[in-house]
Amino acid sequence: MDLPIASHLDPRAVESLLAFWADAGVEASYADDPIDRLAEGAALLRARKEPPAPVAVAPVATPAFGRGPDLGTAVAEAQVLAAACADLPALAAAIAAFDGCPLKTQGARQAVVSRGPADAPLMIIGEAPGADEDLQGAPFVGRAGQLLDRMLKAAGVLDRAFVTNTVFWRPPGNRTPTPQEQAVCAPFLERAIQLVRPKILLLVGGASAKSMLKREEGILSLRGRWFEWTSSDGQTELPALPTLHPAFLLRQPAAKKKAWADMLMLSERLDRPERPN
Repeated sequence: MDLPIASHLDPRAVESLLAFWADAGVEASYADDPIDRLAEGAALLRARKEPPAPVAVAPVATPAFGRGPDLGTAVAEAQVLAAACADLPALAAAIAAFDGCPLKTQGARQAVVSRGPADAPLMIIGEAPGADEDLQGAPFVGRAGQLLDRMLKAAGVLDRAFVTNTVFWRPPGNRTPTPQEQAVCAPFLERAIQLVRPKILLLVGGASAKSMLKREEGILSLRGRWFEWTSSDGQTELPALPTLHPAFLLRQPAAKKKAWADMLMLSERLDRPERPN
């Protein structure tokens, strides 16, 4: 601490003080004027106790589905539109015209609905369209889709598969669709199941399996096990088999063995004779 030295002090007192600081090791003065360090410390303490001045923050746009009624309204509209579709072309047109899913306005070129025979005994449900699908307007047509087709062909079920996704527009950056986005598209997906009337559902990827089965486990836990999918009205039940997404298999080729085991399970059950009524 610097001590103030007044001009009226006794010169002998000043000499004594300077001698004291010299003995303490002080060799130079770093300021011309004395500084009251105690006063400085007290001022810092007062500043810390005072609340900071409020900072003006620019308003942030509320994300889509940020409020419950918006999601509920969109789902209700989707249910009405889906129920009015008598066939798959009408369903595809209704999906393309639907504005209730925010993904439609987040950079997607077009709605990506389905491919495959309308009376297929197998329905494959993926997560969402990617860049290639968004460009071509059909699900599973990129590298991952080509791998899926090769696996389906090897299992003997390619020509008996109807392929779609839990959402019909590409999410920005190929991110995983949110549960809210899946929920608003679910009435259209359920109507597709009603129109195609498949025997089995193959749920490709964790986002698809969790959404369709209403479960929280990861895909590595769900895959290779049979579950029952139940429609929202409880009137329809179908066996459902979760499996690994082909995009994951491209990154982890060692996992193809597990996916192939799932395909063999699928093929065996698909060809199993139906029980007589």
